[in-house]
Amino acid sequence: MLKPDLRLVEKYNKPGPRYTSYPTAPQFSESVNHQQLLQETQKDTGPLSLYFHIPFCQSMCWFCGCTKIISNKREPAERYLHNLEREIQLYPENANRPVQQLHFGGGTPNYLTPDQIQRFGNTLRNHFDFAHNAEISAELDPRRLTQEHIQAFQTLGVNRVSFGMQDVQLSTQKAVNRVQSDTQNRNAIDWARSAGIHSLNIDLIYGLPHQTPESIRNTIQHILSYDPDRLAVFSYAHVPWIAPAQKILERHGLPEAEAKIQMLGVIIEELTSNGYQYIGMDHFAKINDPLAVAQRNKTMQRNFQGYSTFRDLEIRAFGITSISQTQNSYRQNVKDLNAYEQALDQNTVPISKGYLLTQDDHIRRTTIMRLMCDHTLDYSQLSRELDIDFADYFRHEIHGLVDMEIDGLLERSETSLKVTPQGTLFIRNIAMFFDAHLAQSSARHSRTV
Repeated sequence: MLKPDLRLVEKYNKPGPRYTSYPTAPQFSESVNHQQLLQETQKDTGPLSLYFHIPFCQSMCWFCGCTKIISNKREPAERYLHNLEREIQLYPENANRPVQQLHFGGGTPNYLTPDQIQRFGNTLRNHFDFAHNAEISAELDPRRLTQEHIQAFQTLGVNRVSFGMQDVQLSTQKAVNRVQSDTQNRNAIDWARSAGIHSLNIDLIYGLPHQTPESIRNTIQHILSYDPDRLAVFSYAHVPWIAPAQKILERHGLPEAEAKIQMLGVIIEELTSNGYQYIGMDHFAKINDPLAVAQRNKTMQRNFQGYSTFRDLEIRAFGITSISQTQNSYRQNVKDLNAYEQALDQNTVPISKGYLLTQDDHIRRTTIMRLMCDHTLDYSQLSRELDIDFADYFRHEIHGLVDMEIDGLLERSETSLKVTPQGTLFIRNIAMFFDAHLAQSSARHSRTV
């Protein structure tokens, strides 16, 4: 059983990126040439991965750091869907490239009415050609969900759902302003499975007010009765400079790093002893799940949508703050709804900022992503793939890891670097050694534990 070492937590618990991209989002610039960014998207000809950001929520969860708009009105959502269609139309080549993956994130995608979901599904089918085995997923809030929502998403083609549950302990739910009953959770799961949506993920958070290692054990055992295929058990990221509402949680008190790492130990113990594989970075999947198989086969990928089984897909993202990715670039949409609509009025892609990768960025992106996914760096394989002498190119970074090797977080040899089970808990810290931008960045990050 993997038991976190508290001494190492004290040593390595410092701010760091989560590496859903490299370079990370703080490196994106408003001064980058927008035309160059759009030229990059025209170079790719392979399958697409689509992302649609639905920012609306009916109420605020105090822990949330996502871009959201709190509203009970339906008119803004109707107008937003119309604007999404206008943004889609700015890419005339959409129909010529098959869609392998689509994800609805938020916010709360089931803030939309079933009728709105069905009509938007028709819009998508009119503009895109979906592969027969496309993965289509949605993040859903069981508190606001009806069976009609599930049926509408299923008609649209959704075959994977992620339910936000965070915690089943009532005191924690009240503290974070998200009271959610077992009945709501079970209804959501039953409706999804009855509709033939059998790939189920559950999102939890540890490090919230009133949580303890024992309460987390109770929560995990309760969640196991739902029999999810995957779990994302996120470490709460306290970033009140980004999400001011998080300051409310400070009134209730937040667990210390020592308690959080003990919670993580409990989470890993409970899930790995009940048929789940620890993917890394808060993620778990059943042993036979495609994501777990991909990790064992070293074909798993990591991007803005988390861990994925799909490789070499251009991510084309729509809606405010959404981030698109091509082989050579990143671009992020504007955050403000009015600015988003004004750009569309001018028949312009609503880009706020972006980044064009250098050759060194490409090399480091591959290195960091393989480290995050495989927990191993094979120097010979990477030398061939990247057309460099890997050990020589990264000789300073590899040498800098000596202290982590002494602490038992990794093993170094002449031919490879391997992260130990204990080291997987500090994978962000290890990846930071290969980040050429971090030392010059003034960006603030959540702590790694």
